[in-house]
Parts: sequence; structure tokens; C-alpha cells
Amino acid sequence: MDIETYSPKSTLKVNETLINKSKYPFIDVHNHQFDMPIKDLSKLVKEMDSINMAFMINLSGFRGLYFKKSMENITNNAPTRFGLFFNIDFEEIDDPDFIQKNLELINKSYSMGALGLKIYKSLGLMDKDKNGNRIKINDSRLDPIWKECGKLNLPILIHSGEPSSFWDRKDKYNERWLELRQKPNRYKDPSKNPSFEEILAEQHAVFEKHKNTIFINAHLGWMGNDLNRLSNHLKKFPNVFTEIGAVLAELGRQPKRAKKFFTDYQDKILFGKDSYNLLEYYAYFRVLETDDEYFDYYRKRHAHWKLYGLKLNDSILKKIYHQNALKLFPSIDKSVFN
Repeated sequence: MDIETYSPKSTLKVNETLINKSKYPFIDVHNHQFDMPIKDLSKLVKEMDSINMAFMINLSGFRGLYFKKSMENITNNAPTRFGLFFNIDFEEIDDPDFIQKNLELINKSYSMGALGLKIYKSLGLMDKDKNGNRIKINDSRLDPIWKECGKLNLPILIHSGEPSSFWDRKDKYNERWLELRQKPNRYKDPSKNPSFEEILAEQHAVFEKHKNTIFINAHLGWMGNDLNRLSNHLKKFPNVFTEIGAVLAELGRQPKRAKKFFTDYQDKILFGKDSYNLLEYYAYFRVLETDDEYFDYYRKRHAHWKLYGLKLNDSILKKIYHQNALKLFPSIDKSVFN
């Protein structure tokens, strides 16, 4: 037997509060529905209702016909339940009309009802120009894009980098060892990739340069394991928000510090989940709403450790679940949140 199969059942007798529906309606600002143009939204809405999800933002709107068909499906079948972000192909950066083409894309997407722009982690890690050079996040050629979104008040949800452990040696001291074993392509060989700190520095330089643009730094900016650093980050950049998608395990293992973080920055944190799996939302509700101790995360390779509840008070819960998002996305129908 090895660590992958070893799954001991705790003998600890502690409170178990199983929650399958959030206390207040919530907005998921970080979701991916890749089949949105053809998806049966009525079925999805029923699932959302079962967990009290009032609104879902699909970050994978892409562009062109795909975006148009996705928006038509939403408009015709569930206009008050879904929002859409669009995406840019940065590997076209050397095209002479790259900026003009994407400024038109931004404005057209905005006029069609897009709620924002989603930047994938490929920018900064994998995207390359025509010469095979890595496109840095703070490449000055991209400045007009960030500026235009600021002009239109379109938030940019940006995922830069990965957990810092992906750059560390794959040895017995690496707390992401199991994930790197099961998903070896996630390892970032330092000899072939920019460092974790380089990626963060490039991203933060964009935040600094474009103070009039709203950014949502995805996945707690991959600083969930260092909430002092993340707190200083949010304090430094008034134009930056964050969300908790796919990093719940970081918060649940440090309940005292995490609760203080939520208290201190309650106006800058949004609810996000990332991958869509109905049952996995239950863990989010349990961490945010209860004071349960020593319970499992839903994906072993992400967390060898146990989680603890934060038991956030109602005023903070409402902000995380929907109030903060409603301020960033004023077009969302607010009637269900009254």
C-alpha cells in the first residue's frame, strides 16, 4: 500500500455539519461551461437552485461565433442566471492589427453583454510570440487592452501562475508531491519556465500600471498559503479583488488566520469554484459557514491535510456570497438577493 491508497478513517468524535445549500444566495464568479452554446440551461438551473446558486459567470465565452451562440442561449433561456466573459488569443500579438482587432473585440463583446475579460494562465507561462519567445504578462504591447477594459469598467479576471510548490523539487518535502505524481505535466521545471516570483512580479506590475482597471486575481493570487502577503497585496492595490476558486484547502487548514483575512478584506473577496461539480460546493459551504473541525477536502491530491470551518458571520457571508460581486457586476438582476 502507498500514500495514494492509504485513506485512514479518523476515530475523532467531532461535530459534523453537512450543508448542501448555502445560507444565502451566491454568485459563482469563476466557472467554466465549455459547451455553453448548446447546453441545456434548464437542467443546469435546477442544479443551481438546489444549492442556492443564484448566478453563474462562465469565464469560457471565447469569442466570435462561439461567444455569440453562448450569449444567445443565455438570452433565450436563462437571462437572469448566467453571465459571460470573453477571451483573447495572445499568440496573435505580432499581427499588425492585433491591438485594433482586440479593441474591437472588447467593445463588441461589451455591447453584446459581456461581463468581463478572462485571462488564462497560458499568458506568462505558455503563450509565445512568432519568434518563440514567452509573452510576458506585463508586455507593453498589451497595455491598450488593459486600458480599454478600464475605460469600459469591464473587470478582468486573471489567472497567473500556479501553486508555488509546482516549481519546487519533487521530493518528500513537497506538499504537492501527490498531485505532481498524478499530474506530472503540472511540474514547472525551473530550467524551462519563468520562476513563480517572476510570474507574480509581471502580474503585479500590470496592476500597478493600470490603476483604473479592475482586476480579479484568481485563486487568491496563489498566495493563499501566505495570507500576510496576500493581505499586503490587496492593501497595496485598491483596484484588485480576489476569489477563492480551487483554493479552499488553503483556507480550511488555517482557520484562525483565514477568518481574520476574511474579516480584514471582506469587501475584496468573491466566491468562486472553478470546475463545476455539484457535490464539491458542499465543502465550500461547510468551511465558510460552520465551525466544524478536522474534515476531508474533496480531492486528496490537492490536500493531504484536514479542513476546519471558519464560521463567518452573516454580514461577511453575504458579501462573499453576492454583495461584492453585485458591486462589480451591476447588470446582474438583484431581485433574488433582496
